Amino acid sequence: MTETLTLSPLARTIVDTPTDIWNDSCAVDELEYAIGFGAVGATANPTIVHDVWRKDPTTWRLRARAIAGANREWTEVDVAWAVVEEMSLTGAKLLEPTFAEHGGRNGRLSMQTNPTFWRTPDRMLEQGVHFASLAPNIIVKFPATAVGIEVMEEATYRGVNVNCTVSFSVAQAVAAGEAVERGLRRREAEGLRVDDMGPVITIMMGRLEDWLRVLTERDGIVCDPDVLPWSGVAVFKRAYAIFRERGLRARPLGAAIRHHLHWSELIGGECVVTLPSAWQKRFNGSTVEVRSRIDDPIDQRILDQLRARFPDFVRAYDPDGLAIADFDGFAPTVRTLRAFIGSYHDLLHAVTDAVLPNPDLRAS
Repeated sequence: MTETLTLSPLARTIVDTPTDIWNDSCAVDELEYAIGFGAVGATANPTIVHDVWRKDPTTWRLRARAIAGANREWTEVDVAWAVVEEMSLTGAKLLEPTFAEHGGRNGRLSMQTNPTFWRTPDRMLEQGVHFASLAPNIIVKFPATAVGIEVMEEATYRGVNVNCTVSFSVAQAVAAGEAVERGLRRREAEGLRVDDMGPVITIMMGRLEDWLRVLTERDGIVCDPDVLPWSGVAVFKRAYAIFRERGLRARPLGAAIRHHLHWSELIGGECVVTLPSAWQKRFNGSTVEVRSRIDDPIDQRILDQLRARFPDFVRAYDPDGLAIADFDGFAPTVRTLRAFIGSYHDLLHAVTDAVLPNPDLRAS
């Protein structure tokens, strides 16, 4: 008698559909759990790196102190990036079997370029190329700022696998996808390989929704309570459809999870969903039906309310809602860059406290 294997909902998503799941952290224990049900990638950013530090401060204080002691000429900035690289490469090592199995399309660990480089193309590109050299399965995050879009094309041409981040709108996602496509075509024109590349274009669905919720309170906007959770989903689905229409080879990636629609409504797409460990456990314990919904249309009533109440939803949802020159000033972009830069500074403070010699004054 053949034993029937019962798969978790997320494992079924991966096995039964083209949709892949990534772990939204480089923490080893969380990544091991995710790989256990079939997750095929992982990601990091300044907030995640600092969170990993805070969960195990003793280990990382000692590592920072050891790195600083071995490199007397280094600044705290140098030490902080050495810590980021060490965390990232540990995660990348865990994903090597998946990387080999999928020929480079999956099994990658995302490293994010310095968020303070959001308007500095040369330094952003230089750091991205460096990250890509650290391990064969590194994918590099560049922000969907005006400069970031420019860098993504050149980075792709140089063989860097791109993960577009700080992206909340159809316009940003499509601009990034087209930049990557131009880079891929330049490589092909010179006879360089592209079949082993796995670029992705992130849409931070929950962060768009967060901003619309801020607007409801700030501006006293009244709308049906079931409308806002669909805002990021609607943007993702429209971008996904355009990617297919235009034959863009980068895969859309759904991020910034706030509820199960950010997973369940993407099932069936040839795309990626990146999930924090807490949401993975919640979804794996749920009774949500695993079935393809990516092509299910958004209720017109919901779209009409979002359009009528929120001009920033219109900017995010319409393919021409934002020009590239407008990306940097879009409210979710500003809020997210501020958060990432703040987390980066928090990491620098943690490194400084670890390296300073007086233990009585060192922060816990």
